[in-house]
Amino acid sequence: MSNLTQSIDSHPTDSNLYPHHRFAKLELNNPVFWLSGSFLTAFVILALADTSLLAQWVNSGFSLSTKYFGAFWQVLLLLNFVIGLVIAFGRTGYVRLGGLKTPEIDTFKWLSIVLCTLLAGGGVFWAAAEPIAHFVSAPPLYGETSPRSMAINALSQSFMHWGFLAWAILGCLSSVVLMHLHYDKGLPLKPRTLLYPIFGDKAINGWIGNLADACSVIAVAAGTIGPIGFLGLQISYALNALFGIPDTFATQSMVILFAIATYTLSALSGVSKGIQIVSRYNIILSVALIGYVLFFGPTSFIVDGYVQGVGRMIDNFFPMALFRGDANWLNWWTVFFWGWFIGYGPMMAIFIARISRGRTIRQLILSISIAAPLITCFWFSIVGGSGLAFELENPGLISSAFEGFNLPAVLLAITGELPFPIVISVLFLILTTTFIVTTGDSMTYTISVVITGTTEPHAAMRAFWGIMMGIVAIALISMGAGGISALQSFIVITAVPVSLILLPSLWKAPQIANHMAKQQGLI
Repeated sequence: MSNLTQSIDSHPTDSNLYPHHRFAKLELNNPVFWLSGSFLTAFVILALADTSLLAQWVNSGFSLSTKYFGAFWQVLLLLNFVIGLVIAFGRTGYVRLGGLKTPEIDTFKWLSIVLCTLLAGGGVFWAAAEPIAHFVSAPPLYGETSPRSMAINALSQSFMHWGFLAWAILGCLSSVVLMHLHYDKGLPLKPRTLLYPIFGDKAINGWIGNLADACSVIAVAAGTIGPIGFLGLQISYALNALFGIPDTFATQSMVILFAIATYTLSALSGVSKGIQIVSRYNIILSVALIGYVLFFGPTSFIVDGYVQGVGRMIDNFFPMALFRGDANWLNWWTVFFWGWFIGYGPMMAIFIARISRGRTIRQLILSISIAAPLITCFWFSIVGGSGLAFELENPGLISSAFEGFNLPAVLLAITGELPFPIVISVLFLILTTTFIVTTGDSMTYTISVVITGTTEPHAAMRAFWGIMMGIVAIALISMGAGGISALQSFIVITAVPVSLILLPSLWKAPQIANHMAKQQGLI
């Protein structure tokens, strides 16, 4: 652990070289800080002052975004994945990134951080609810069929939304571009650097760069606020169902305040301490719960559902990826998820670039585009697959809990069918919390890195963003279902500018990979 800390903290940063900058300057004159911070503040003020007006604006923006950018996002994610595999399996796959000959963080710790940070938003909420949602209302591509086949189709559709394409956009091609331009060329580790191949110095020092950074900060904050709000709703609902504690706004707020304190303190301790420690225990608890459910749950269906679901997804991969047959369904499922993940894209690329020095292009891309999605799909089979098995055995058992799109109820309905239901439910809730804490601290840290331009941002900056995201979540759930719904639609809107920031990586990453392969004598 001490070696890891030394290896990370020894990397020179602006704050290491000029300590007075770290303490004397809180970036209060930084346009990115004001653009992003004031925008989120205005969003909350409008949400509290005139909910209907906000909903009207957001719904209009959502409709325009999905209408004009939905197909573009589908093609963007598909090309991003395919091009990534091409450079990973070619000679360029041997290229080492970040200017180091060996990885800075060992593989288990590295993959733990990546998995927990990127999976957190849907690790428990959607893993439980999405498969049953697709079972109750069959995806248009598959349609109605026998109950068991519908269950496999439901898993397959869930795997598509949380599988190869979703993970690849979070940091494959974009991370290759950022790691080369930052570690080899000295450009800042910020979203604006992704636009450097197009705009040159204007992207680094002009208004284009400020706007790109601000849009990326707003998008990732919106994408993180959603899971924080869901955490409050999930835990509050569960405390009421399990222990009779009132499911009220006060309880929801207390849960979120606890999460704020936890992930902010974790972010303050940096990558080498808090973020890594929480990720490690996340993985340990996840593996323990997987083993328990496999042993005591519907083992046969979980395994069959995983194998058949992945097979069916691969068999229908391109039709599912490019499906345009039902615009309404598409907008509220695939396009919504693609917008959410695109919004995370630049910031997650920065986070991955920060923790992946010394890894090869092949290690980076295959871990994030292939290994992590397959692990995620297995997790969905464990949680959502169990729910489908219970539903097939006793129709209405899980689907009735899901009525009204009640995500919190689905998880408890599933855990309630396992031995020692209260203990298992509490452990799943703890896991839910630590997943969200991992995302909260990682994104708090990364937002602060982007705004300050240093890998050791000032504690006050980290604390501001940690608290800000939690307060926005509390403000939105105070509005009821309308607040969370407005945020979900807003997430898709923020993905519009961010998708344009990610676009140049499609052709720049292969160019960089070839250039570095020649430099390193690989071709």
